[in-house]
Amino acid sequence: MRRLLLLPVLTTALLTACTGTEEVQYAVQLNVLTNADASGRAAQLRALNTDGGSVNTVPVTGGVQVLPVSGSRRVISVRVDGAETRTPQGEDPQPFADPGFTPCYTRAAQDAARTRLLLLSECSGVQRAALFSSDTRALIWSALLPTYLPPVTTSDTPPTRLAVQGDVGLISRARLNGGSEIIRVAIPGGTSAPEVSAPLAIPAVFDLVPYGGRVLAATATGIQALTSSGEPDSTTTLSAFGATRYDRLWVGGANNTLLAAWRSNVLAATSDSPLRLWDGAATTAATVATLADIRDLTLPSDGKAYVLAGSALNRYDVTLGLSTGNWAPRTLASLTAPLSIAWTVPVTTP
Repeated sequence: MRRLLLLPVLTTALLTACTGTEEVQYAVQLNVLTNADASGRAAQLRALNTDGGSVNTVPVTGGVQVLPVSGSRRVISVRVDGAETRTPQGEDPQPFADPGFTPCYTRAAQDAARTRLLLLSECSGVQRAALFSSDTRALIWSALLPTYLPPVTTSDTPPTRLAVQGDVGLISRARLNGGSEIIRVAIPGGTSAPEVSAPLAIPAVFDLVPYGGRVLAATATGIQALTSSGEPDSTTTLSAFGATRYDRLWVGGANNTLLAAWRSNVLAATSDSPLRLWDGAATTAATVATLADIRDLTLPSDGKAYVLAGSALNRYDVTLGLSTGNWAPRTLASLTAPLSIAWTVPVTTP
């Protein structure tokens, strides 16, 4: 029997104006980076309601990723040369602090509470990492990473991935002789300068996320927790997902209890692959849909999942799906080259 997921009540209110017309007030709002170019960078930040309707569109330069913040009243937009928080409408950019170097940001990650933002900069083969407070946008530390000697890229080369736990940053990247290597950056007690570990050789890691007080890694043999040194621990393989490979992991929902996983259909040489979702308690992760070309997804606290698959923005009813198996799928919009999606809580006007 599927366990009914308990979510906070975030209902949609209907406000009737004096003219008798009804205006829908949405509990959450979506922010999507779109119009990605050949280099994979986006030129627009679009604000959409959760029925796919357009709220606002603003131009961005070199868009990389969008992420929510702890209060969810603003959204983080990461660009190649900077990062800022914005309103749910994509306006009022407030920049993060200078990292102490000229950035070429390529990736971002957050801790489970969404209070820390880890950014990776890759300029002419030089990798640097910077950790910020998401709320104050202040720099906590920045560090030069050990020289990177990437292998020849193939369809199966592990990607570079980031994770944050507390004020500790983790960076996994492909290793020259196969598999991955992981680097740990932290500030030791009683000091102010970050300490960068030597790269540690580990099995291939395809994604990293914080979940349930641990950092989970997607490996070729299942989803496993990292040890304190950064190695995937095969004894912690999540049985709900089986001992199989996944390429992408996402966390969200109320109290971050939802864990989604997907195996790239391109890397698996299939037309599509199942998107699976676990509530942290069921014995088996549920299959939401079989999809191709998932670009990103977000799991707000409104009981839904919003998925960018190809050019489509799809919505699935997580609460209904986990309890009955009916995910009530709906395509909300067709977007031009969508790249990344996050959710915010719009401020309602009294």
